[in-house]
Amino acid sequence: MQDRGFTHLRVASGYSARYGASLPSALVQRAAERGMTTLALTDRDTVAGTVRFATAAAAAGIRPVFGVDVAVAPLASPDPAGRPRTPVRGGAHVIEPPLRITLLAQNAAGWARLCRLVSAAHAEADGVAPVVSWPALRAYADRDLVVLLGPASEPVRALSAGRPDVAEQLLAPWRELAGERLRLEAVYLGRQGTGAGSLRLAARTVGLADQLGVGTVLTNGVRYADPGQHRLADVLDAARLLRPVDRRRLDGGERWLKDPGGMAAAAERIAQAVGDDPARAALLLAETEATGQSCALTPADLGLGRPHFPEPSVVGAGPERGAAMRLLRQRCEAGMVARGLDRDERAVRQLDYELDVIGRLGRGFEAYFLAVAQVVADTRALGIRVAARGSGAGSMVNHALFIATANPLEHHLLFERFLSERRTSLPDIDLDVESERRLEVYDAIIERFGRERTAVTGMPETYRARHALRDCGLALGIPPQVVGDVAKSFPHIRAKDIRGALAELPELRKLAAQAGKFGPLWELAEGLDALPRGYAMHPCGVILSNVSLLDRLPVQPTPAGYSMVQADKEDVEDLGLLKLDVLGVRMQSAMAHAVAEIQRATGKALDLDNPDHVSLDDPRAFELIQRSDTVGLFQLESPGQQDLVGRLQPRHMQDVIADISLFRPGPVSGGMPALFIAARHGAAPRYAHPDLEPILSDTYGVVIWHEQIIAILARMTGCDRAAGDVARRALADPDRLPRVEAWFRRTAGERGYAKEVLDEVWETVASFGAYGFCRAHAVAFAVPALQSAVLKARFPAFLYAGLLEHDPGMWPRRVIVADARRHGVPVLPVDVNHSRARHSVEQTEQGWAVRLAFSTVKGITDAEAARLAAGQPYAGLQDLWQRARPSLPLAQRLIRIGALGPLAGDLTRRDLMLQATELHRQSRARAASDGQLPLGGELVTAAPSGLPEMTSRDKLGAELETLSIDVTHHLMEHHHRLLRELGATDAAHLRGMIPGQKVLVAGVRASTQTPPIPSGKRVIFCTLEDGSGLVDIAFFEDSHEACAHTVFHSGLLLVRGTVEARGPRRTVVGEMAWDLDEVAAARRDHGPQAALDLLGRTSPAPTPAQPATAQRTLADGTAGARLHPYADLQPAGTRSADLRRLGHRSQGSAG
Repeated sequence: MQDRGFTHLRVASGYSARYGASLPSALVQRAAERGMTTLALTDRDTVAGTVRFATAAAAAGIRPVFGVDVAVAPLASPDPAGRPRTPVRGGAHVIEPPLRITLLAQNAAGWARLCRLVSAAHAEADGVAPVVSWPALRAYADRDLVVLLGPASEPVRALSAGRPDVAEQLLAPWRELAGERLRLEAVYLGRQGTGAGSLRLAARTVGLADQLGVGTVLTNGVRYADPGQHRLADVLDAARLLRPVDRRRLDGGERWLKDPGGMAAAAERIAQAVGDDPARAALLLAETEATGQSCALTPADLGLGRPHFPEPSVVGAGPERGAAMRLLRQRCEAGMVARGLDRDERAVRQLDYELDVIGRLGRGFEAYFLAVAQVVADTRALGIRVAARGSGAGSMVNHALFIATANPLEHHLLFERFLSERRTSLPDIDLDVESERRLEVYDAIIERFGRERTAVTGMPETYRARHALRDCGLALGIPPQVVGDVAKSFPHIRAKDIRGALAELPELRKLAAQAGKFGPLWELAEGLDALPRGYAMHPCGVILSNVSLLDRLPVQPTPAGYSMVQADKEDVEDLGLLKLDVLGVRMQSAMAHAVAEIQRATGKALDLDNPDHVSLDDPRAFELIQRSDTVGLFQLESPGQQDLVGRLQPRHMQDVIADISLFRPGPVSGGMPALFIAARHGAAPRYAHPDLEPILSDTYGVVIWHEQIIAILARMTGCDRAAGDVARRALADPDRLPRVEAWFRRTAGERGYAKEVLDEVWETVASFGAYGFCRAHAVAFAVPALQSAVLKARFPAFLYAGLLEHDPGMWPRRVIVADARRHGVPVLPVDVNHSRARHSVEQTEQGWAVRLAFSTVKGITDAEAARLAAGQPYAGLQDLWQRARPSLPLAQRLIRIGALGPLAGDLTRRDLMLQATELHRQSRARAASDGQLPLGGELVTAAPSGLPEMTSRDKLGAELETLSIDVTHHLMEHHHRLLRELGATDAAHLRGMIPGQKVLVAGVRASTQTPPIPSGKRVIFCTLEDGSGLVDIAFFEDSHEACAHTVFHSGLLLVRGTVEARGPRRTVVGEMAWDLDEVAAARRDHGPQAALDLLGRTSPAPTPAQPATAQRTLADGTAGARLHPYADLQPAGTRSADLRRLGHRSQGSAG
C-alpha cells in the first residue's frame, strides 16, 4: 500500500496567513522526497500561493491539484449571540467563522467558478472574515468543483455531536448541490473523544458516507511540512486569535505532510473502527486517489506562460485582423511628426524596426503599447505630472506615443534592453506620477478599461524579525511592553537571522546576556521567517488584462475600495498579466506644488517640461550640484550622492546620468566611480580593445550600463543585440554563467580577439553585467533631478514649500527647514491668520518666505485645517473658538506653539491655555441650548492671570512635540555654550579643517544607514545637522563596540573622530560617540569638569563585553560581493532623531 503513493487533498501553506507554517515550495519538496506524485494546495480563503505552488510542482515532477478552503454560511441562520466580554488580561476576542469546506477545481471552468466564488465571498465580507453564502455556492459550485466536507463542515459537526439524523438532513442540500462531486472527509489526528481529528468521528464519517452512498476521502488537514513544526502552528493560532497559546487546544503535532505509509496506517485504523471489512482501508485510499486524479486542471489552464493584454477594441482598434497594428503605426507616425522626427532618417528607421519586432511578436503586444499610451494621455488630461522610467524609455515607439520623454537615440538607449523576439518576459514600463494624485490615476485606468479588466496587485506582508518576535511573545504570554522593547532593539532584519544578530551585533550584547530568560522565543520567531502574515495592496502595481481576468484570479477589496488580485507582482507576470507600475513619486508632487505656488504668488505659469521655461543645462543648477548643496534634490540628496557629485563635479546632463548610474552597488563594488572620476578630470581612458571605444567613449572607458554590456557582447561575438541581452540576463544565474562564458570565449576568439583581451573583458562583463544599471532608468531619473535643481537655484522658497508639503526625500522636515534658512529663505511659524491648509509662500522684507501649514500641527484633521483657513482673519481666541470650532487639544497645541501670535495681546501662552479650557467648559455647558458663545468679556480668564510666559526651552519643546520642527530657534542653540567649552567644531568650520585632524562634532541625528560595501564590513553612516550644515560621519567596525548603541538610540550626538577629505567636502571617521543630552546633564549638575571627565572615558557603551565571533559574510546578488549580513538594513531605533523625545516641558506648565 505504501508503494502506491498518496494524494493529500487538503493542504494549507504559509499563504493561509497566520495558519499554515510551511511555504508551498517546502511542501512540494517534502512531497517529492516522500514518494508522492500528486499534491493539492487548498489555502484558506485565498489562492495567493497558487503560482508558487505550480512552479515548484513543475520543477519537482509533482502533479498539482488546485483548490481553496473557504468558510461557508450555515444552512439556518444561527441564533444571535450576545456581545463577547472583553478578556480579563486585555486584548480582544477574535471570532472565526466556524464552518469550512474545501473546493477542488476539476478543470479550467471549475477554476473560473472557484475564482468567482472566492471573489464573491470577499466582496460580501465588508471588513470581516469572508464567508461564502449559499446563493454564491449555488451560483458557482454547482459543477466542475469537487466539494469536500470535513470536520469543520455542518454535517460532520452534527456527527461529532452524536446526531447522525441531523447530519443526514444537513447533508441533503450538499448532495443536491454537488451530486457525484461531493466527498466526506475523514481525518484522524490521534485525538480522543468525538471531536475533530478523533478516531470516533472519522469512523462515523465513513459510516455515514457508506450508508448514504457518498464518496469518502482521507486527508490529514495539513498545516506544515514536517512534524517538528507543530509549535509554529500553535504560535500562528495565537497570533491569529490575539491571545496566548491555549494549552487546552494545542495542535498535537499530527498535521504534517505524512508519507503514504503513515496515511495508510491511518486508513487502517479508521477502517477497523468502522467495522470488520479489511478492504475498507484500501477503498478509502483508492477513493482519495481517484478524487485527486479527477482534478485535471493544469498550470497552462491557469494562463501561465501566455500574455493576456486588453482586447484591441478597448484601445480604439477595429475588430478585423491587423487593425491594432495599423492603429499603432498611425499613432506613432503622428507622434513622430509632432516631435519633429518624421524627417530624421535614423529615428524613422528605428521606429520601423521596432514596429516590425512588435508585429512579429504577435500575442497582442500592439494592444499593450496602445493601452499604456492611453493611460499616459488620460493622466496628463487630469493635469497630473507623469514621466516614464525603466527600459521602456529606450523605445522609439514609446517616444513617438509620448509615453517616454527622452529621445532614445540621443542617449544611446537600446530597444533590445526593453523588448525583443528572444525575450520570454513581458516588457516593463513604469510611470512616475505625483504621489498625492496616484489614486486618481488608478481611478482613471479603471474608468477607461472597466473593473472586469483591471485590478491592483497584491503584496504579501511576510514575517521579519520584529513582527515575529512580537507574535511569538504574545503566544508565550510575555508582557507586550517587554516583547515590544525586545523587538525594537533589533534592526530590520529577516527573522531567520535573529539568533545570529544576538551573537554578532554589539548593540544587542546587553539583550544577549538576558536571552535565556525568554525561553524558546528566539527559536520560534526564527521559524516564522518569510511566512506571509497578511496581504496588502501593492503600492504601485496595476493590472490590465482582458475580460477573462476574474476567471483566472480572485479579487478582494482593499480598504481604499480597489479590487486586489490574490497574486503578487512576480506571480502576475508569470500569469501573463500586464502589470503597469504607477509609482507615486513625492518629488513629482513637491515640484507640482512648487509650480502651483509660483503661479499663485507671482502669476507666472512655469512648465517644467518645456525647455524654453526650464533648461536642464542651467548653470546655477549645476553650481548647486558641484557644491554638493543637494538637500531636496531628487536622487542627489543622500550623503553618498553629495560625496559623489562633489568629487565628480558634473557639468551637463550626461554627467548627472552617469552619476546616478554610478551610485549603485554594482559599480561601487567594482571601483567604477573612482575610475570614472579620474578619467572625467583628465586621466587617459583605457580600452581593452579599440573595438570597444565607440561603445565606452562617452563614459571614458568605464562600463556603467546594461546597454554597454549588450553592445560589448554583440560587437565581440557578432550576435544581434537581442541575443546580447539574453546573455546579459544569464549572467545573474550561476548555473548558466559557465555556458555564457564558454560561448563568449569561443565566438569572440573565432573573431580574432586575443586571450588577454577576452580575459579582461570577461572579468568586467561577468562581475558587472548582471547587476549594473539600465541607462534608460538613469535618463528618466536625471530629468526630475535637474528640474528640482533648477527650482532650488531659481525658486528656492517655492521648492522648499513643496518639499515640506510632500516630504519627498530622505531628510526629516526640520533638516529641510534648516537648509532653507542657510539659503536665506525665512521659514515662518504657524499663524492662525496667515497659515493655509498647505504650505505656502509669502513675500517678506527678506524676500520670499515659506509659511508653515496648519497640516503640520500634530493631530489636526483636514476638516479642522479647512475651517481654520476659511474663517481667517480672527480677532482673538474667542472668535477663533466660535467660528473655527477647534477641539480643545488642537486649540492647546496652537496656543503652545504661538500660533495666535499678536492676537494674544497682554496674555501669555499660559493665560491662553486657561482661557481655552474655560471656553471648552462653557461650550459643553451650553451644548444643551443653542450652542453659541456670546462675544464679550464674560470669561473669567479674559484678563492676565499672572502666570509667567513659557521659557524658550518650553517653546522649543512645544514646537518639537507639535510640529517636529524647531521653528523659532535651532535645537542646538541651547548647547552652544557647552560645545564651546568642549572645543567642538560646527559643520561650517569643518570645511576648513586639515585631513587627519582630531575633531569633536555635535548635532541632531538626521540620518543613520548601514549600506552594503564591497569589503564585507559593516559601516554605520550617520549624518548630524547642527544649524550651520550637515556633518557626515562613518563608524567602522572597530568603533561599534563602544558606539553602536549610542548612535542608534540617541537623538543628539557628540562624536570624536578624525577629519577626512572627500573631494571638496570634509567628513569625519568616528571613534567615540556620546549622548549629548547626557553630557549636558553632567555639565548642568556637576559643572564643566564633569562633562570633560565623561568625554575622557574610553568605553561608555552600555553593553557588556562578549567573546568575539568569526566574521560572517553573505553573497549579495545585487552588489556581486561578499557583504556583512547586517548591511543594507534599516538599523534599530529611528532613522533620524525622535524629536518628541527631545522636547522639553516645564513641570509648572498650565498645559
